[in-house]
Parts: sequence; C-alpha cells; structure tokens
Amino acid sequence: MTFKASILTLYPDMFPGPLGASLAGRALERGDWELEARQIRDHATDRHRSVDDTPAGGGAGMVLRADVLARAIDATSPPEDPRPRLLMSPRGRPLTQSLVRDIGAGPGVVIVCGRFEGVDERVITGRGLTEVSIGDYILSGGEIAAMVLLDAVVRLIPGVMGNAESGALESFETGLLEHPHYTRPRSFEGQDIPPILASGDHARIDAWRREEAERLTRERRPDLWQAHTRTQPPADGPGKAENR
Repeated sequence: MTFKASILTLYPDMFPGPLGASLAGRALERGDWELEARQIRDHATDRHRSVDDTPAGGGAGMVLRADVLARAIDATSPPEDPRPRLLMSPRGRPLTQSLVRDIGAGPGVVIVCGRFEGVDERVITGRGLTEVSIGDYILSGGEIAAMVLLDAVVRLIPGVMGNAESGALESFETGLLEHPHYTRPRSFEGQDIPPILASGDHARIDAWRREEAERLTRERRPDLWQAHTRTQPPADGPGKAENR
C-alpha cells in the first residue's frame, strides 16, 4: 500500500515545495508515496468564499470556521479512511522520532494546516484531530510544519533512503544524539580525524561512537539523557544489586 498524504490548506501552491526535491521528491516521482494539497476555501458556501470569522467572546485576529473546515475534512477523509487526522498546532504533542515512525508505518496521513489565530475547537473534537507541534514557537501557518513532519516520515518509507541502516543510527533512534562524523581530508586546519577511526578495530570504533553519543547527549540535551538513563538496566545486571 502506498503512503498517501492529504494536506488541507489555504495555500495549496506551497506544495510540494521542498518535498518535491531530494529524497522525498525522487520518491514522489517513483510513486513510493503520494501527496495531494486540497484547498479549504473550496468548501466555503458564500460568494466571498469566507473561511474565517471573528473570535467568539472578542479578541484579536480571526478563527477558521468549524463548518467550512469540517466539510473539507469530510470530503478528503470519509469515515472509513484509516489515516490519522492531524492538526499542526503549537499547543500539540511534540513531534518526535517515535511519532514519525508510527505515522510512517501506517497507510498515510491527513494534515490540516491552521491559519490566523487558530481553528474552531468544535471541529478539532468533532473530527478527531490530533494536534502536533514541531516546536515551541509560532509560524504564520501549518504548511511549513506539515512539510517538516512529512519530510521526517517519507525518508523512512522502505526504498527512499539508499541505506536503511542510516535511519537506524541517527539521533533520537536510540534515545541519544548522534556521534560526531568525520571524512577526508584526514587533517583539516590543524585538526586531525580521531586516530581510533582509522584503527580498523570495529569494536573499539563502536564503543567510541557510543561514548561520544552519550557525551553529546549529556551536554546538549540533559532531558534526553535523563530519559535514556531511566531505561537502562543496572550496571550489575538484573537482580544483582540486592546481593551485594
């Protein structure tokens, strides 16, 4: 089954954008995945094709109307559609590599790209939208966030990356940041490649890479390091600590 992504947006011309280049673009050309960008405004019913209105209770900005967006979702994703429905939103659950893998393992995804001050809460609950955030900052709309999510997902589709092992050794896949990388020239501006990488001793190289990954994670992402250490077995092995 081909992974299919449907984007609901007020700016369908933004797609495929970067998703039409590099790995994702070549995979799109091969048919490894499908992408459609659908215009929310097509489901407005007044002569001005209005999609938003002022916030109930007053306040600045505008809000996407529940009725217009609901019609757009229903036309794109009927009840029998097994794909998850996402709303790119700064208040959503963080986009993590684990979530990326979960989405990539499915048949596809429907992504709503918000605009203005947000989306009427009733369509979020009524259409079962899961809110997802790519970070603690505000964008003009959900389109770029949707591209980030899809780029992360598409590269994990079998056949998209030339070497499947590359995806398994990256940051976050093991709960750690990735170790440093080096290549030619062997010496650059007075800095040499660490000698162990030229030793040919793969066991020692693997151990060095692990140590470096742990060091970088401790220094740069103490939150990840804390979560990682909680999942590790005791140094003495299961059941040994109590026998000391």
